[in-house]
Amino acid sequence: MATGGKYTRVDNRRPSSGSGCCSTVTVVVFVALCLVGVWMMTSSSVVPIQNVDVPTEENKSELKEQGSNNVGVKEQASDTNARQFEDNPGDLPDDATKGDSSDGAAQGGDKLQGKSEEKTEEKFVEKTQETPEEKTQDKIEEKSEEKIEEKSEDGDSKVENGELNSENGEKKSDGGEKDKSDSGDNEKQSDHDSDKKLDKSEETNDTVKVNGETEEKVEVTDTKESNGEKKENEQAKNQSSNEVFPSVAQSELLNETTTQNSSWSTQSAESKNEKEAQLCNSTAGPDFIPCLDNLQAIKSLRSTKHYEHRERHCPEEAPTCLVPLPEGYRRPIEWPTSREKVWYYNVPHTKLVQIKGHQNWVKVTGEYLTFPGGGTQFKHGALHYIDFIQQSVPDIAWGKRSRVILDVGCGVASFGGFLFDRDVLAMSLAPKDEHEAQVQFALERGIPAISAVMGTKRLPFPGQVFDVVHCARCRVPWHIEGGKLLLELNRVLRPGGFFVWSATPVYKKLGEDVEIWNAMKELTKSICWELVSISKDTVNGVGIAIYKKPTSNECYEKRSQNEPPICAKSDDPNAAWNVPLQACIHEVPVNATKRGSEWPEQWPARLGKAPYWLLSSQVGVYGKPAPEDFTSDNEHWKRVVTKSYLNGMGINWKSVRNVMDMRAVYGGFAAALKDLKIWVMNVVSVDSPDTLPIIYERGLFGMYHDWCESFNTYPRSYDLLHADHLFSKLKKRCNLVAVVAEVDRILRPEGKLIVRDDVETIYELENMARSMQWEVSLTYSKDKEGLLCVQKSMWRPEESESLKYAIA
Repeated sequence: MATGGKYTRVDNRRPSSGSGCCSTVTVVVFVALCLVGVWMMTSSSVVPIQNVDVPTEENKSELKEQGSNNVGVKEQASDTNARQFEDNPGDLPDDATKGDSSDGAAQGGDKLQGKSEEKTEEKFVEKTQETPEEKTQDKIEEKSEEKIEEKSEDGDSKVENGELNSENGEKKSDGGEKDKSDSGDNEKQSDHDSDKKLDKSEETNDTVKVNGETEEKVEVTDTKESNGEKKENEQAKNQSSNEVFPSVAQSELLNETTTQNSSWSTQSAESKNEKEAQLCNSTAGPDFIPCLDNLQAIKSLRSTKHYEHRERHCPEEAPTCLVPLPEGYRRPIEWPTSREKVWYYNVPHTKLVQIKGHQNWVKVTGEYLTFPGGGTQFKHGALHYIDFIQQSVPDIAWGKRSRVILDVGCGVASFGGFLFDRDVLAMSLAPKDEHEAQVQFALERGIPAISAVMGTKRLPFPGQVFDVVHCARCRVPWHIEGGKLLLELNRVLRPGGFFVWSATPVYKKLGEDVEIWNAMKELTKSICWELVSISKDTVNGVGIAIYKKPTSNECYEKRSQNEPPICAKSDDPNAAWNVPLQACIHEVPVNATKRGSEWPEQWPARLGKAPYWLLSSQVGVYGKPAPEDFTSDNEHWKRVVTKSYLNGMGINWKSVRNVMDMRAVYGGFAAALKDLKIWVMNVVSVDSPDTLPIIYERGLFGMYHDWCESFNTYPRSYDLLHADHLFSKLKKRCNLVAVVAEVDRILRPEGKLIVRDDVETIYELENMARSMQWEVSLTYSKDKEGLLCVQKSMWRPEESESLKYAIA
């Protein structure tokens, strides 16, 4: 059988059935195993570090874990790793780590019970000489998606897009400097590190990972690396002048890397955000304010007699779409130039130019809208008008006795804009009405303002907080319905404060004007306001009447008629969120320990001093006696702002003007920024401890708000938003996606958002920011607490969502 002999082996033995097939399989399996082995050796997720001594047991276990599961992603650091950090998270406040689990949180949303622990400060690791004991393996985890790893010739691992450069176990920081990741025991810290202890805090191990899932992480984008040729002893010599985050006492952040992509996205976050961002389609277009443009609700109103159609009517579900930009929008002009002119295409409205141009409100000048500084009652400029008021009543003392004022019916807010020259903060308000975009003009100019109306509900401010209330032809019928609207001003005006009324009834003798003046004379007398001055401004041709609120209840008790009546004891003058107006008078506090019984200290002394009515018997928001709590918070924010925000966040503060603290507490953040040419809107959530009166007592201002709803401001109003442990609280009762959409609405393109919160919330917010094409400037985490800084972009979605309730 020639054919059979053809396939026999050399020894002429005939193979048994199937033996040839088996030998072939054996060879294939062997080759495959070899290839798998080679592949495993070349694709290991653990990159060996040169010149590293035998690793510690802890590092061995980590290497073993990563080698066995090189594709897996850790959800969070293990409890074992967590125990190596013994100190508190530096300048993150005590409440940051306590959460909302306490009974106090259930009562006020923020109060913490028990004795507050002393904060320990963080240490900026700085080494001048590397020893074998101080070296550590870099812990590099492989991304589950969109991560490409390359190998360089010397065996170091480099990730594309500048995400990670790992050379000799070092992480490069700004300017070519290198921060070492130290995994040794606390006892092995060098004497040089010991000198860098902050406030004698216990030394910790500062570990940085690409994905931020260890206890500490700082990631700064847009940092430029040098060639890395500086020696480490030169780094130690020049560290203090080159670091993004200063290595001095009370430094806010620890280490930095040049990574751009921070936390890993989680499956839950990806699934939750599966719906792509959409553009809001509404009649208001780029000027959409959800709670003021609910046309469906407005149409169903039974009456608009009391301006109900200008009040808040929020949709049942807050929108999650993004508001479009006006065509031709560009970066706003910086302050103080913006007070005189803004880009026309940023606020492309001309109706007010036609109506009020002759009164020097606003004019169109080429590609600009210009503001000559005039108003209905001060055609020849606001500064003369402001000084004339003080000449009429010297006790007003702008910028000293009178620091925080309310300007009702503000127009384009030139009055408030020029009061900055006298060191006065003006809360300007006007409705979103036929005077098209007046509040939007004010905000674009860099002047504080909100859209609000004196209608059927109280203004969102505490009682007895404004030093002066101003109305210049504000078109409010103060005298009708028992003086209900004027009594609302009486509620918010501080005892001894002034009401400045500049209107035609003061100086004209026409029939209607005389009728209104007589009614106001009778009303102001019945509520015991003293008319201290009536004067004529001959330059502007207007008259000004100035009234003073009483500082005692003596006048009320002597009235022949109890009309308007004294408010019931149960009527809290500080209750202001969705509270109907009452035609009654709140009594003046006379007890020396009560707020309102004394005038605050003059500005600026009042800013840093705890109010006299904060008592040691009261427990503060963070658990300490109230005055001590206030002082600690004030010092804390001084450190944070000075050591981190001003120098280490990549923020160009010259371009920042309109700022909002979304969870203000005592106003410490705003107080720490007092030397900058900015203003801060301090917002106190309606479910948080009511600390807004403290903020006003300091000479700052703000308002109440529920962040489950939209804020009463136009889109693109603020340059910077700050949120300290707000979002983790909100997501328990609000749609967090809608809250972030609201943040996008009120933040200007290229504006910044700074968030301090728990790590889980930081990751969620970072993912949402990326989905809106925002730039992540910085992320940092330590002990389950995190810091995030992101910048809004000009990007807008192509898909749109029609909001039926907002379409006419």
